[in-house]
Amino acid sequence: MPNLVENVLVEPLIEALQKETLVTISTVDYETGGPNVSAISWLFAPNEKTILLAVNAESRIVKNVSHNSELVVNLMANDSVYSIHTEATVKVERMDNVPLKLALLHLDVKVVRDVMFYGAKISVEPKFEKTYDVEAAKKLDHQVMTAVRRYS
Repeated sequence: MPNLVENVLVEPLIEALQKETLVTISTVDYETGGPNVSAISWLFAPNEKTILLAVNAESRIVKNVSHNSELVVNLMANDSVYSIHTEATVKVERMDNVPLKLALLHLDVKVVRDVMFYGAKISVEPKFEKTYDVEAAKKLDHQVMTAVRRYS
């Protein structure tokens, strides 16, 4: 049985965050003060205390983090669901070597909780596929993830 609360990413979570992975993130909305949830996939964990995240530089996520640094990553991995509470900062306002205007967020891991309900496990982790030009998507994903890793 996995640990219920940690202050670092355990190895299976670091491993899951070495490749493009579907997660949801929650921020505090800068206008309403309520939750704001987004699905993303361009993130990378260079170590047990850090997650790097590429998002549209003009997104609500960036605006929210600029007003309140609390950000939660919800990750399905290691047969379970994890809530990763972080403190987020904008590390780079505009990333180089990518064709989109992307910002890079630095997430400092504070608390990692296994939040899967008792007596259950994830039997199939979520998968996704790009619905636009597959070759263009592969090229863009490679450019973005290479740039993210370069900043680690």
